[in-house]
Amino acid sequence: MHGPASPSWLLVALCAATGAYCLLRMRSAVEEQRRTAGAEALMGFGMAVMAVPAAVAAPPHWAWLGYTAVFGAAALRALWAARTGRHHLHHLVGTCAMVYMAAVMAAAPSARHHAHGGAGVPLVTGALLLYFTAYVLLSGFRLLPVAAVAGTTETAGSTAAASRGSAGTPGWGDRPELSQACRLSMGIAMLAMLVTL
Repeated sequence: MHGPASPSWLLVALCAATGAYCLLRMRSAVEEQRRTAGAEALMGFGMAVMAVPAAVAAPPHWAWLGYTAVFGAAALRALWAARTGRHHLHHLVGTCAMVYMAAVMAAAPSARHHAHGGAGVPLVTGALLLYFTAYVLLSGFRLLPVAAVAGTTETAGSTAAASRGSAGTPGWGDRPELSQACRLSMGIAMLAMLVTL
């Protein structure tokens, strides 16, 4: 991407760490969790590679075409999976955004500026920015701690959880708040990449 080097390296680190965590989530006992984690690991590592500053390693033209093909295949897979659940639609938008960014980067720099009219934000970029802004805000809101409505409700919940013991406790890779934080960090990274596009 075409941003300053220091923020780009932070973006690479964030995306790589998220991809690594998603790989660990693939060890889940739940098949749907493994499938989702695999798709998110691909997104995380793909975004990390795309975020490497161009001054350090400028990929050749064919590499961007390769990214377009890989994420195009991932988009088709997400489209197929979306038949069974609406939560796959976000993966579809994410993979389509990766296809779009790779296709833009594959274009010659002069062609890219002429294609967008040289001024303003292109329509597709603007739509993706709006989507990921809304997604990040909603995901961040979902991660906020829920205030206890009544102290007795919270105490009863704690007692019930304690009585279940460790058998009812999910593994750290299956915890929904960690998965949500993972998706939030990728949404923030996607926003940063779209802004520098």
